[in-house]
Amino acid sequence: MDKKYETGLMWFRRDLRVTDNAALCRALQACRQLHCVFIFDTEILNALPRADRRVEFIRESLYDLDAGLRQLSGEPGAGLIVRLGEACEEVVTLAKALQVQAVFAAHDYEPQAIARDDRVRAALTDFGITLQTCKDQVVFEGRELLTQTGTPYGVFTPYKNKWLATVTPQHLRNHDAAPWATALAPRPEGCQHAVPTLAAIGFEKTNLSSFKIPTGESGGHQLFEDFFDRMDEYHNTRDFPSVKGPSYLGVHLRFGTVSIRQLAGTALQRQIQGSQGAAVWLSELIWRDFYASILANFPHVAQGAYKREYDAIQWEQGPHAEALFKAWCEGRTGYPLVDAAMAQINQTGYMHNRLRMVVGSFLVKDLGIDWRWGERYFAQHLNDFDLSANNGGWQWVSSSGCDAQPYFRIFNPVSQSEKFDADGKFIRRYLPQLAKLPNKALHAPWAAKPLDLQMAGVTLGQNYPYPVVIHDEARALTLQRYAVVKKSLQAP
Repeated sequence: MDKKYETGLMWFRRDLRVTDNAALCRALQACRQLHCVFIFDTEILNALPRADRRVEFIRESLYDLDAGLRQLSGEPGAGLIVRLGEACEEVVTLAKALQVQAVFAAHDYEPQAIARDDRVRAALTDFGITLQTCKDQVVFEGRELLTQTGTPYGVFTPYKNKWLATVTPQHLRNHDAAPWATALAPRPEGCQHAVPTLAAIGFEKTNLSSFKIPTGESGGHQLFEDFFDRMDEYHNTRDFPSVKGPSYLGVHLRFGTVSIRQLAGTALQRQIQGSQGAAVWLSELIWRDFYASILANFPHVAQGAYKREYDAIQWEQGPHAEALFKAWCEGRTGYPLVDAAMAQINQTGYMHNRLRMVVGSFLVKDLGIDWRWGERYFAQHLNDFDLSANNGGWQWVSSSGCDAQPYFRIFNPVSQSEKFDADGKFIRRYLPQLAKLPNKALHAPWAAKPLDLQMAGVTLGQNYPYPVVIHDEARALTLQRYAVVKKSLQAP
């Protein structure tokens, strides 16, 4: 087959795998020889704390990617080039040095990434080099799925139905790079040591390894293999944080160490075979596509409410609000399930999906804090932070987003605790100071019998706080706060 380009450059970003990589496959088909690069972008890194699990996850995953490229090519000298610097400058400098005619990458949908790619494209064009991007991290993107009137969906269920009615084996096909792998070029002189140390890029080790989070494409494959045997029960297990119910693939989807097409294809086949668990899990994957389409088609959600009338809500402000927010961040609200969930994210960078809804609702509808404060905190701490999904989730709990829960639906943190952590196994793991409380007292220690508190070694106000708010009172205030929305919706 005739190749369009003599030399090309594959730029890995959120697709850190060799298997079923759409951009890599396209690049290999188009180029006689192909170099591969990952750039630790200092524009992103400089805004992060010096110990960041995501940076460590990426770095560890690059070992897998480098090894995968060498194995694919069969050439020991092949592999990944790794650079540190501003992506815009590094891509252009490397493309010129390697005398490439085209740079290939997967689409990225976040506003900052789009702006970055626009700058790179313009800079490359000045040197006669083209930037070619293609879809990889979602099944359907942009305006691929539209309503009958030709507008983007704003409600999930019709979107899901259209997704299921539209998807074909072609959408989920495997992009096998092996037939063209001989095009992978040896690394140029000076790039023999592909992956730098954390210290070399200005970062410190985290506790990532202590939680045994498998990294790279091999880690994603390992987790998916483990989940495959549990998928059929997902609908029964997914809401209980002390049960091994989720796939735990969020961080792998975030950095593309697994293929969304492989996951969705497997779930779809299991659904067709009658698996209720697979059907529910596939819905979660479709939610991911849905939120990506919301960000692409309604970019104002990155700054404000999808339903603009919700921007009129007056949130708590000032020192009192700051104190409440700090108590939420540090897991000192006095509500054990909320506090245990915040301990989980602070210690591990992970939070169970049910708990994301619970703590989100508590921040917004019990404490009266602007959902954007919580969105930013999750963005800083979640290993699997993804702008569209994080934004969509926070707008859902605040009722300001597309297809969100009604504003008058307010999770009761005690009943959620009693329902989803009835035996207190999760709470006791993350709040050991409450471990000896009987189950009946564990979910609301302030209502416990004094003898139960004494026997468990719990002193409210000392080793565990009193509640920062009373839920019923907070609920009434929230309904008042949201009245401005109700009036807006009723206006002629």
